[in-house]
Amino acid sequence: MDDQAPGDRQTQARTEPGLIEAIQIDVARIHATWMGLVFPRQRDTAHSVLGKWTPSTTGGMIRYRIWGALGVLVIAILYPLTVMGFATRFYTSRINRSAASLGFIGVVLLSIIVWGALTAATYFSRISFEGFIAVGAAGGVATISAVLALLFTKVGGRFTTVFFAYPFGVTAIFLPPVVAALYSPSLAEFVFPRSQTFAIWVLDNVLDIYGLNAWLRARFDLVGLAYVGMWFGVAVPIGWILGILVSLANLVRPKSESDTPEAA
Repeated sequence: MDDQAPGDRQTQARTEPGLIEAIQIDVARIHATWMGLVFPRQRDTAHSVLGKWTPSTTGGMIRYRIWGALGVLVIAILYPLTVMGFATRFYTSRINRSAASLGFIGVVLLSIIVWGALTAATYFSRISFEGFIAVGAAGGVATISAVLALLFTKVGGRFTTVFFAYPFGVTAIFLPPVVAALYSPSLAEFVFPRSQTFAIWVLDNVLDIYGLNAWLRARFDLVGLAYVGMWFGVAVPIGWILGILVSLANLVRPKSESDTPEAA
């Protein structure tokens, strides 16, 4: 039951910024942060006695204006990424809260129970023995990856979370189907051809620099465990990107100010 008075709800609604106002605040913070890279006292100076610093000379003001104009271009690039960071932060925070409520042992037991049940179900069904092994191997990979992601999150620190926890979290999603495909011919017919197509695209587009794609083609064959290595190599940078986006969102709008989908 909501015990909050109508007047209190109206006051809270007035104090919470709308979408347009929230965007304006975000843009102003990004621009102030950009200006602060070169000039002092640019961000969070509304309640400061000194206020925002501005140059006192004509030459300094010209440089100030030019740097500010460049900041507009930076915002055009960074703000869409910041919005993606808000969305990523919202959903990862929900996952983190669920993991925290279960505890470390609870997360491990839940993963084992879920994947163990799936493995047992395949054993008692008409699926082949290879399929049974595939589900069990995928569950093992998912459990280990989830445990490592949770472990690095508990260690704390933005660097550890971004460079270790996020990649292992993405790995828990990417690797189980690939590992299962190693043991299941029917799943392999679906996973491996698409993995090859994706690998060719990455080599011809993303890694077509300084002959890196030719070096990889000459030294590695995409067979067997190489698929696992490939998707682990994909999961790691995706985890880094997600972690960096969340860090950017935290820089622009700290968690204490926004923790709802509307704000994100």
